[in-house]
Amino acid sequence: MNPRRSLRLPITLAIVMIALLVVLTIGWVLMAVIGALANTSLASLNWTLLSVGSVFIAMLLVGVVMYLGLSVKAINLNRRQSNFIDSVTHELKSPIASMKLYLQTLNRRHVGQEEQAGFFRIMLEDVDRLDQLINHLLEAGRLDTARVDGEVEDVAMAELLEQCADTVCRLYRVPRQTVRLDVQPCSVRARRTDLAVIFRNLIDNAVKYAAPQPQVEVVVRVRADGRLVARVCDNGKGIPHKFHRKVFGRFVRLGQELEREKPGTGLGLYIVRTLVRRLGGRICVRDRGNSPGAAFEVELPRSLTIP
Repeated sequence: MNPRRSLRLPITLAIVMIALLVVLTIGWVLMAVIGALANTSLASLNWTLLSVGSVFIAMLLVGVVMYLGLSVKAINLNRRQSNFIDSVTHELKSPIASMKLYLQTLNRRHVGQEEQAGFFRIMLEDVDRLDQLINHLLEAGRLDTARVDGEVEDVAMAELLEQCADTVCRLYRVPRQTVRLDVQPCSVRARRTDLAVIFRNLIDNAVKYAAPQPQVEVVVRVRADGRLVARVCDNGKGIPHKFHRKVFGRFVRLGQELEREKPGTGLGLYIVRTLVRRLGGRICVRDRGNSPGAAFEVELPRSLTIP
């Protein structure tokens, strides 16, 4: 969001409220003076001024309520940005400190080949973690501008989801069977990179917040009207109903940042929702009934069944 644009409304509202207050004060003073000097023949004028003053008071009250709402939103945004800074700082420092420790160890003492291989593997995972963080930040920054990268094409969903699942399972070092795919053969006409970002983020979240023995299920179906519906479910703690809409906001993460055990920036679901809307679709959180965990449902248009 453009900072100048976000400040324009509260500044304009404050100026209007000040102007209304000045006009109202002058009007009441004039009415008091006229009331003191006038006779009964000016009673109609007094009623007119009283009516105008009442309208101005009502407008001033509405302005105060709107200004209060904008102030609350600004406070919440500031809190989320503070959480975002804490999370990004932690996400940057942890892998850097880890790589620094292993490099110092390799530099200061002799390490066997097997131990070296373990060090290199961990450092490569730290680099992947940093790369994922930077990609998140860059993607979030690009959302405010028109997307021009990548050609629109018919993307086969089974192949795309298989690649996303493989990537996430390698990242978290879990068996490939952790993510179960049940995909009806279909394709969506869109940019491949957009679809990859959407479903990689959803599968990543599902594995990250699943139970200690993660079980993630991705089900894709094509409705009779040609729209694709994808459902990504996990077996974690789930999301309270009151947060079903809030989790898609920018910088939003549940709980206090420094008390969390899971890494993240609060940008993943915001990026997903923005890209889904650009594709003309929608995303929401569904209850799983008696089953544990969360279920994210994505609905996309222009799906084409593959023969």
